[in-house]
Amino acid sequence: MNLPNKITISRILLIPIFIILMSVPFNWGTFQMGEAELPVSHLAGAILFIIASTTDWIDGYIARKYNLVTNLGKFLDPLADKLLVSAALILLVEIGLAPAWIVIAIISREFAVTGLRLVAAGEGSVLAASQMGKLKTWIQIIAISILLLHNWPFAFVGFPLGTIVLYLALIITVYSGYEYFQKNWHVMRDSK
Repeated sequence: MNLPNKITISRILLIPIFIILMSVPFNWGTFQMGEAELPVSHLAGAILFIIASTTDWIDGYIARKYNLVTNLGKFLDPLADKLLVSAALILLVEIGLAPAWIVIAIISREFAVTGLRLVAAGEGSVLAASQMGKLKTWIQIIAISILLLHNWPFAFVGFPLGTIVLYLALIITVYSGYEYFQKNWHVMRDSK
């Protein structure tokens, strides 16, 4: 249980707190921003999401710099990312800030890639994340962060940046899933 793995586990432990902040109707007041209102609890949830998301970069950096990459870390890190992003996307649908069909498409891609990784693991192979997959994760985090903040500060001028970045995340997510399967289809083809 090295430091990067502890950081990854802390990210997983922040998810229930994030869910509570975003889904329990705390009456902490709101901020008015242009056409949008931002409940204080959603601001707290967005800040917690952003902090949890940055731990993804921190644990990876420490693991690579100090040669602390472990099989546990290879398992936990993508799991933590998927749990955090999936929870946030589902909550965005619940509070009416993201279309359900986009969230279904993004989460479906994550299940499909995870399934391919499980088949590879059963065959004794570890499939590394691609650069496009890493870009996909960061674009998703940016889109989610803007939407969790109810499109602040762009709500002041009525510009739907969060929605635009979410559509970009969808395109990159679908493309990266296609690319991942194209490069690793041999795993499915050759599995026993």
